[in-house]
Amino acid sequence: MRAIILSAGQGKRLLPLTETTPKCLLSVDAARPALEIQLHALAECGIQHATIMVGFGAEKVESFLATCPVRGIDITIRYNPFFAVSNNLATCWTAIPEMHADFLLLNGDTLFEPAVLQRLLMAPSAPIMLAIDRKAKYDADDMKVSVRDERSLAAVGKRLPPSQVHGESIGLMRFRARGAEAFRTALETAMREPASLQRWYLSVIDTLADSSLVEVASIEGLWWAEIDTPEDLAKVRAHFAPRQATLSSYEASLSNETSPVGEA
Repeated sequence: MRAIILSAGQGKRLLPLTETTPKCLLSVDAARPALEIQLHALAECGIQHATIMVGFGAEKVESFLATCPVRGIDITIRYNPFFAVSNNLATCWTAIPEMHADFLLLNGDTLFEPAVLQRLLMAPSAPIMLAIDRKAKYDADDMKVSVRDERSLAAVGKRLPPSQVHGESIGLMRFRARGAEAFRTALETAMREPASLQRWYLSVIDTLADSSLVEVASIEGLWWAEIDTPEDLAKVRAHFAPRQATLSSYEASLSNETSPVGEA
């Protein structure tokens, strides 16, 4: 199974941080950017190939991947020339050549602990599997999910009535066999519509909800985060901060143990 990471957008809600830096290269764990965290999580779960969909700041992403390779995972880069005038449906459409066999699809601003991906990979073998989380209250920007029979997707979108909301998409999906084929076909159909450049790819998943191809897998209780705003970024950095403090203390203890007598 391969992974496709959608990292073509600028992330304007994070300006001025993203004025010249793609959102996926913003540091979240000391100097490690979001993209590196994603690739390590994928590699830890046995994913051996990832395609990075780039657009804004493509040269910087390419330079980072060339100088900071992640062991255990091969990288392909594909460019979306419409990134400045489109939403991520168009980025998905340009990724169609990478959608052969089974694959994962994830947003470039979605971070998660490896256990999240492990749970998705071990979920029942539905053609399309959507990772969701649940919480007490959902805001206007959440990509809300409605399900039937506990597992089958009924609808996905930001404007679902509160009474029909059973969770939110975290921006991580798994496609197998018929699901991959159905998604490719639906993308081709959607891109023929005049408004397609301003649509999200999950609007295409919504059109497949009545096909019985799409199911959901809950990742409740596990850590994940989406980086859309400066507040989101601060929360993610705070999540990783204790780990950095622990490492610093450990490294300091090693330094003290190995220092010659009389040296600090």
